[in-house]
Amino acid sequence: MEINDCDRRGFIRKTVFGGASALLASASFTNSSFAAGRTKTEESPIITRKLGKTGIEVPIVSFGVMRADSPALVHAAIKDGILLFDTAHGYQGGKNEEMLGEVFKDYARDSFVLATKVSPDIKKDSKGAFDEKFTTQSFLEKLDISLKRLKMDYVDILYVHGLSSREAVLWPVLLEVVTTIKKMGKAKHVGVSTHKNEPEVIQAVIDSGVFEVVLSSVNFKQDHYSVVKEAIANAAKAGIGIVAMKTMAGGFHDKDRKQPINCKAALKFVLQDEHVTTAIPGNTNFDQLIMNASINRDLKMTAQEEADLLVSKSEGGLYCQGCEHCVPNCPKGLPIPEIMRAYMYTYGYREPKQAQDLLVSLNIPINPCSDCMQCSATCVKSFAVSERISDVMRLTTVPEEFIS
Repeated sequence: MEINDCDRRGFIRKTVFGGASALLASASFTNSSFAAGRTKTEESPIITRKLGKTGIEVPIVSFGVMRADSPALVHAAIKDGILLFDTAHGYQGGKNEEMLGEVFKDYARDSFVLATKVSPDIKKDSKGAFDEKFTTQSFLEKLDISLKRLKMDYVDILYVHGLSSREAVLWPVLLEVVTTIKKMGKAKHVGVSTHKNEPEVIQAVIDSGVFEVVLSSVNFKQDHYSVVKEAIANAAKAGIGIVAMKTMAGGFHDKDRKQPINCKAALKFVLQDEHVTTAIPGNTNFDQLIMNASINRDLKMTAQEEADLLVSKSEGGLYCQGCEHCVPNCPKGLPIPEIMRAYMYTYGYREPKQAQDLLVSLNIPINPCSDCMQCSATCVKSFAVSERISDVMRLTTVPEEFIS
């Protein structure tokens, strides 16, 4: 899931919203005022697409719930025709799923589509082999906890979260556990989410014969976008549903958040590809929801939006495309793409807890670059790698209660 956190003043200043009056609305809108604020464009028919062979049909813009903590915002999204809501076992320490459970208990189960994600726990036994039993048991336990939080017997889509290689996607243990979950009726459909090596992961999903959906990073900042687009086309041809995340590439060009990306244009760019069923931009206030939901009724790119993306593509940013060009040159062999993702969570999403959880899971020293005289890990996006690592790794020393 990704976050659309561009400030509204940035959009008004750049005149990219189209019907800009909606952006002047207060973030404390009620459901009724949200509906009353629609423009003529927003009253046009909603554009929908089918999610591969799942039989699910949803609007092209869905709702990434990772940072949302307002039930009113979710109610407003439902009222405006959004159907698919994406969460995960770990978001907000489980509170994200609990919030959705409270909201959806008052709706008919077939009136919305819910996706959650569970990360597989993988550990080795005393002989260095993968402990398959541990992975299976842990995965099932996490899913049961998620279902309890959601107050549901099943989710519509369950993703195995954060896979980045063909080997991981096709690991028999994971294929068996998701097959079992479907047979148990705890998930109608199963898929994989991926933040990097997207073409490889997507092809593995096709070859698996088990997974039905891919939640993948897709955005205008990817140097390998054409390859990602080709992989998506192949998946669609095979009946795999495609859901896009990270569409706004971090939302900003700078850590101080003074140079916003044209997020509406970025989201439209991804959805120009008809093989992408839907995208899950994050919404934390009504301005963002209004902007994102408006695309469900008007996908046409303006000349200004195209120009903004052309300029932004060559500028720096917060989004790491996970190409791993930097990794072979790092003497420590650090998982640099994952650290850069934590950096984006911190400064683009303003989600330090999510960043801290990711960094802690990597199990690396607090300042791994301290004894390097000069950084040899070069980035194709010209990121100051060691600088960003030293900056964001400080989060691992901050007590959890200070950033929760």
